[in-house]
Parts: sequence; C-alpha cells; structure tokens
Amino acid sequence: MTRWSRKRVWHSALLVLFVAVLAYLVLVPLARLQVLAFAEGGRGYRVAYSAQYVGITIRNTLGLAFGSLCIGLFFGTLLAWWASRLPPRLSFLRMLPVLPIVVPAVAIVSGWAFLLSPRPGYLNAILRLLPWWSDLTEGPADAYSVIWIILITGFSLTAFVYLFVSAGIQNISAELIEAARVHGASAFGSFLRVTLPLLRPVLLYGGGIALLLGLGQFTAPLLLGTNRGVSVLTTDMYAAVSQSPIDYAVAAAIGSPLLVFGVAIVVIQKLLLGNQARFVTHGGRAFRVAGKPSAGAAVGIVVYTVLTTLLPIVALVILALSNFWSPRVRVERFTLDNFRQIIAESGIVDAIVTSVVASFVSVLIALVIGFIVACVQLRMRRHRVLRMVLDLVVALPLGVPAVIFGAGFLFAYSQPPLILYGTPWVLVVVYVTLMLPFATRMMLSGMLQLGEAYREAARTSGASAFKTDLRIILPLMRPALGGATALMFVLLMQEFTASVLVRSPNNQVMGTVLFDYWGNGGFPLVAAIALMMTCVTGAGLFCAMLIGGRDVLNKM
Repeated sequence: MTRWSRKRVWHSALLVLFVAVLAYLVLVPLARLQVLAFAEGGRGYRVAYSAQYVGITIRNTLGLAFGSLCIGLFFGTLLAWWASRLPPRLSFLRMLPVLPIVVPAVAIVSGWAFLLSPRPGYLNAILRLLPWWSDLTEGPADAYSVIWIILITGFSLTAFVYLFVSAGIQNISAELIEAARVHGASAFGSFLRVTLPLLRPVLLYGGGIALLLGLGQFTAPLLLGTNRGVSVLTTDMYAAVSQSPIDYAVAAAIGSPLLVFGVAIVVIQKLLLGNQARFVTHGGRAFRVAGKPSAGAAVGIVVYTVLTTLLPIVALVILALSNFWSPRVRVERFTLDNFRQIIAESGIVDAIVTSVVASFVSVLIALVIGFIVACVQLRMRRHRVLRMVLDLVVALPLGVPAVIFGAGFLFAYSQPPLILYGTPWVLVVVYVTLMLPFATRMMLSGMLQLGEAYREAARTSGASAFKTDLRIILPLMRPALGGATALMFVLLMQEFTASVLVRSPNNQVMGTVLFDYWGNGGFPLVAAIALMMTCVTGAGLFCAMLIGGRDVLNKM
C-alpha cells in the first residue's frame, strides 16, 4: 500500500469515527426512549393516548403551532419589509426585531404574566382606568388564556422569520424592483407583486422552522397554561418525567408525533436543498429599496418593539424593584433588596456561574464540531453516504423539540454505561447537541461565501490543509465565527426546556432557578433573576460583537 493510499484509509477511518460519535450523541437518547415506549406491548402508547383529555392536548398543540406560525409569518415579513425601507441614518433599527431572540424567553413570558395577569397585572390595571373597562375588577386581558399564549409565542417566532426574510430580501436583484417601479407600481405594490413571490422559498423554509418551534413550544405553555389546565404535548411530557417514579415510556409516547414530524421536516428540507454549494453566487446587484426611504417604517418597527419586547421588560423592572406584586406601582417604595438577595444566596450565584461556564464550554465545542462538519460537507466528495448521514444527524436537533432531547438525555445518562446525571457535563452534552445545527449552518455559510480561491492559492503555495485552515480560512471567517458565537451563547444562556429536565438539585442554571421561584410564588425574585439573565445574555452578545463586528446580529 502506497503512502497516499494509507493516508486516504486513515482519513476515511477518522471520518467514520467522527460520524459514529455524533450519531451516538444525537440518536442514541432518542432511540432508547422509543424502544422503551414500545416495550411491554406498547404500554407507553396505550397509557398516553387513552388518557381522557389527550384530544384536547393535541388540539391545543396544533392550535398553538399554527396560530403562532401565522403571527410570526405576518409580523416577521412586515418587519423585514419595513427594515428594507429604513432611512440610512436609522439603519440601526434593523436590530430591534431580533431582540426577542436576545432576551430570554422565560424572561419575556414572565414579563407578559406580570403585565396581563387578570387582577394584579400592571397593564390590566391601566386598561381598567379607561371608560370601556372601568366596571371590571379584573382583566380585560388574561395572559393565562390560550389566545394570549398563542400571541406571546407568535411574537417570539417573529424574530426567527424576520431573520430569514431579511436575508432573502437582501438577495433580491435591484433591477426587478426598479422595473416594477418604472411600470407604475407603488412601493407596497412592488413588494406584493415582485418581492413577496420571490421570497416564497425563504418563507417556506423559515415557516417550516417556525412551525417546528411552535410545535415544540414549552416555556409559555408551562409558565402560563399550567395555571388554567391548558396543556400541550410538551408539558404533558414534562409531567410524565417530573412524576415519581418517572414514566419514560409514557413521555416517549407523548413526544412521538413531534419526533416523527420533526424528522420528516428535516429530511424533506435536505432533499429539497440538496448540495448547498450550488447556492454560491458571485457578482450581481444587491437589493435596493423601492422608492424613497420611509420614516413610517421606522415608526412601525419602534412601536412593534415597544409593545412586544419593551413592555414586558418594563414590567420586570417594576416588580424587581418592589417587595411584592401589586397593581399599584409606588416609585417611592422601590428597593434593591431583591438583587441583594440574589447576590447573597449561593444557589442563585452558583446557577449563574453554571450557566455561563456550561454555555461557554458548549459553544467552543460546538464551533469545532461545526467547522469539521462544514469541511466534510464541502470537501470530501468521495464519502457521499457518510456525508448524507452526517448532514441528517447534525440537522436533527433543529427539528426535534428540546423537551424530547431533555427526556432522552435524562434517561440515557442517568444509568450505565455513561452516568452524567448530577454533573455539569450533562448540561454540556445537551447544549452541544442542541447547538449542532446552528454551528454547522454558520460555519458552512461562512465557507460558502469565501469560495475555494483562497484555499487553492494556499495549497498551490505548498501549505497543508491544516495550515491553510488555521492561518487563512479561520481569520477570514471571523464574522461567521462571531455570529455563530453570538447566536449560540444567546440561545444557551436562555435555554430552559432541556435544562429543566436534566437538572439536579446541585446542578441548576438561571432558567431553572427562576422556574423554582415561580412555582413558589416568589415573583419579585423571579423578575430580578429574569433581568439578571437578560444582562448576562447581553454581555455575552457584546463580547461576540467585539469578535465578529457590530453587524453580528445580522449574521445570526
């Protein structure tokens, strides 16, 4: 065997090992849960789907998913169009619709509860001063109702749709918009007749992602729906895992429809996209706004951000500075006692440290894995089957709800051969798994934008593949690395769904501590912890902006 042949065999063996490790990481927890659900003649399915209210739960799940999808698609597209028409001096406002991704979901949901609880909600108290509702003693809005749970979830999905649609708009050629304007179309008319039809692939892809997120929604139904008996499949899974003894078989059976649907969506998307290297473009005129920039677009973005993001944060600030939750706000009685208690209690401080350290370590590991996966996808053409398997494995965590992964990891790593439960490493393993799609997508996008010219020039000059990646490719991918770091750190600092399942009494993160105080009725501390989560997430985003540049949010 020649040296070249031995080198190829060695590379192939390393690739097989790499794919096997990732497959074990992603697939084994899911597979073990499903085996348990089918055990004893499918007992898990019999128990799960013979329950009295299972039909209502499924209806609530579908209503939440499709209702929030419609809200997210409408506002996400509208905000993206407004962002494309901003005056140059107000271009910084394009960052505002992304804030719901930056602010932890558990903080936003808590803020809405403090605003719209029927009796003590701050906004409800103001609305009852108006003549239309002056006769009411509670309401008129109810944050714990199905309608408001759908609305709050839809507002959070709007940010994801906005990112996809904004990127799609920027890739539309200016000539098409100008042609429509020359033929007499208004700015809004050209958007409806030209821009919107060209955005169909982006809307389908972004809508698919938003639908998956809506089906797997957990935070809003758990914090708000539990008070009124409103359940969805994810909260029923949590109930099955939280009881004693834990019924993993029933939990797996409840999550099976979400698992099957998520896997189907991922496979369909991969088949439709095919080889992503085909989408590399060079040259061409970029999108340019149709008509004059609009100050009204800026007003629309600001008003939407104030109503959907700033108001819940204001509610958190008011309650965090208060000793108790009351509809009457007394500024003269504001205090910092809740923040002093956070600092004084070692459990909360430990949770903050665990959140930061686990997120940081997970981001570093995910970046390395994402870079390797992107290199395999773009360069190793000979191993087609392995590349297809690898592509599917790293995409699955995006399609499968985090609550299913949380239950799967809790079952898989609380017994031999690998017992991680009770240690911070179980959080790292879960976080790395959940971040695989994002790390791979950002690394792949950065490599596609660079093309092969730099690599070919380095290899021609005698540099090895490793030196080329280390000295040339990685420095040129600094914006992509910054964007990936920002996105993953933000998502992990606010991760709640999987964390609440794999946590242990001595292994808490900020979101799980907040949930414990929520259940105990310590609402002022809940507000203070939510603000602390937001500040820590913002600090992480600022550090990522130092690495990847000020436009790092646009690269998310």
